Amino acid sequence: MAYAPFGWIDDEARRRAGAGLVRTLRPRSAGTALLDLASNDYLGLSRNPEVTAAAADAARTWGAGATGSRLVTGSTALHAELERELAGFCGFEAALVFSSGYAANLAALTALTGRDSLIVSDAGNHASIVDGCRLSRAVTAVVPHADPEAVRKVLHTHDGRALVVTDSVFSVDGDAAPLAALSEVCRDTGAALLVDDAHGLGVLGAGGRGALAAAGLAGGEGTVATLTLSKSLGSQGGAVLGPARVISHLVNTARTFIFDTGLAPAAVGAALSALCLLRREPGRAARAGAVAVELYTRLTAAGLTAVRPDAAVVSVRAPSAESAVRWAADCRTAGLAVGCFRPPSVPDGISRLRLTARADLTQDQIATAVDTVLATSPLPVS
Repeated sequence: MAYAPFGWIDDEARRRAGAGLVRTLRPRSAGTALLDLASNDYLGLSRNPEVTAAAADAARTWGAGATGSRLVTGSTALHAELERELAGFCGFEAALVFSSGYAANLAALTALTGRDSLIVSDAGNHASIVDGCRLSRAVTAVVPHADPEAVRKVLHTHDGRALVVTDSVFSVDGDAAPLAALSEVCRDTGAALLVDDAHGLGVLGAGGRGALAAAGLAGGEGTVATLTLSKSLGSQGGAVLGPARVISHLVNTARTFIFDTGLAPAAVGAALSALCLLRREPGRAARAGAVAVELYTRLTAAGLTAVRPDAAVVSVRAPSAESAVRWAADCRTAGLAVGCFRPPSVPDGISRLRLTARADLTQDQIATAVDTVLATSPLPVS
C-alpha cells in the first residue's frame, strides 16, 4: 500500500465539492471598481487618508512589527495609548489590545473560566466564541438564540463560577442581543457577562461607543467586553475591556496574550487615529445605521425577505445555498460585492446574502446597490 498520510484530504475535498461547499480565495486588486457592501468597514475608515497616514507614521517610528510578545518587546507607548483611549471611549476601567478579535475572545473565555466553571453561550455566537468555550474546559451550555429566560434556567442548575457570553450584534442576521435582560439575569444569579461588541463598536451607542454603552452597562463590575479593531476602526487587532483587575488577570494568564506577538504598530496607529476621528465625527455612527435601515426598507419594499438591522448588517434570505452563491456571483459580475452565508457557516441552515452598510456610501451608491440586488434576484421582486 502506497504511503499517503494525507490521502484522506482528497476524500474530504470530493465531499465538499459534491455538496457545493468549496471555499476559495479571491484576491482583490488595490484599484477594484466594485462597490463594496461585503466588508466590515462600517465607517469607511480603512482607506481614510488620516488613518492610513497614521499607520505609515507608526511603522516608520516603531518598525514593521511589534518584534515580540507584549510581555517582552511587543508593548509600545502606542499600544498603551490605544488601550487608554479605547477604555475611556467605551466607558470601561481598562483595556488590553490583542493581535485579533479572535485572540481576544479566546483570551477572555479561557482566562475567566476553567474546569469548575459554567459558560452559557447563545446559539448564534461567533465561531471565535465557540472555540473559546471549547478551549476553556468549562462546562458549556448552548441556549436558544436571544433567550434570557433560557439563560436563567441554566444558571439556576449550577452552583459556582458562571459566565454568560453573547455577541452584541450577531454577524449573520444583524440582530442585537437583549443585553439589559441578560445583565439582569447575571445580577440575579451572580454570573459574569461577557459581550463581544465587534459589530456594535462604531455603530451603536452615543457617537459609536458600542452596544454596552447604549444599554447603560459599560463599566459594570461584572461586565467584560471584547471587540475588534478591524471593522468600524478600519484597522486590525482586537481588545478586551473591563475592570482593571480583570485586565491584570488576563496579562498574567491569557495564553493568546502571553505567547502571541503583539499587534503590529501600523495597525495600532491606524486604530488610534480612527478612534480619534470618530470622536471628532460622531455622526458617522448614526449614518452607518441609517444606511442599513434604508437598504433594508428598499429591499423589503420590493418583496425580498430581510431581517430589520439593529446595527449595520442587512441579511437578505435566499431560497437555497446554490441560489445564494449564484446571486452573490451575479452581483459581483454587475459590479457589487456582497457577502454570502450558507451552511455550514449558518447554524439554522438558511442561506443569505449579507450586505454591510457603510457610513460613507452616497445616495447614488445605495440606489445602485439596491437596484443590483433586485436585478440579480432569484426571487420575484416588484
